[in-house]
Amino acid sequence: MLQVLKLQKSYGAGNTIYPVLKGVSFTVMDGEFAAVMGSSGSGKTTLLNCISRYIPIDSGKVKLGDTDLSLLDETQIARVRSRELGFVFQDFLLLDGLTVRQNILLPAIIGNTISDAAEEQADHLCTIFGIEKICEKYPAEISGGEKQRTAVARALINHPQLILADEPTGNLDSKSARAVIDTFLQARDSLSATIFMVTHDSFAASFCDKVIILQDGLVWKELLRDGRERRAFQDELLNAIREMGR
Repeated sequence: MLQVLKLQKSYGAGNTIYPVLKGVSFTVMDGEFAAVMGSSGSGKTTLLNCISRYIPIDSGKVKLGDTDLSLLDETQIARVRSRELGFVFQDFLLLDGLTVRQNILLPAIIGNTISDAAEEQADHLCTIFGIEKICEKYPAEISGGEKQRTAVARALINHPQLILADEPTGNLDSKSARAVIDTFLQARDSLSATIFMVTHDSFAASFCDKVIILQDGLVWKELLRDGRERRAFQDELLNAIREMGR
């Protein structure tokens, strides 16, 4: 479970302080697919970087399970990133000189946890995400959707508590974007993955269990799908965005 409690973050330029996050609080339950939306400058990317501790926070708490990430030193947080967090980026960040399968195994290799179990997990993930036939190909030889499915599999190789996804459909056409969202849904349903996704896309967000909308560094509204049909939930998201704009 991810808990963000009264999170504050500001940036300084000269003598001027610019508050970006002004006391953000929310919870993402285990096995939940959640998204955060908001206009440019609302604090979405800063929030993601604070959760992963790539930037320090000013005050508040970020808890992953029973661990308060805001209290960890650099060595401890590096261990959490390698073992408890999985990352999916907009630009895939696959290594061109490695095959799909080798890219998936990369976190295990870096973390020195490569084993027969990791090899079996990589093969299992390839099967779940429908990329077993391209597992020996290189990134230059596969499509954008296949690259992003590879990136999702890589994020899952170490059985993380939480996947953090930063605009994972931002560079994809609609067909590839849908394939990536289906991959996240498979990860949630087949592997009980917990996913927190930053997105500007109401279509992608409409597949989520929960959508947190930020405005001016605060949680403006939190919407729950509650089993509703996807299109109806997207309509509610669009109405909320229009209301926020007014």
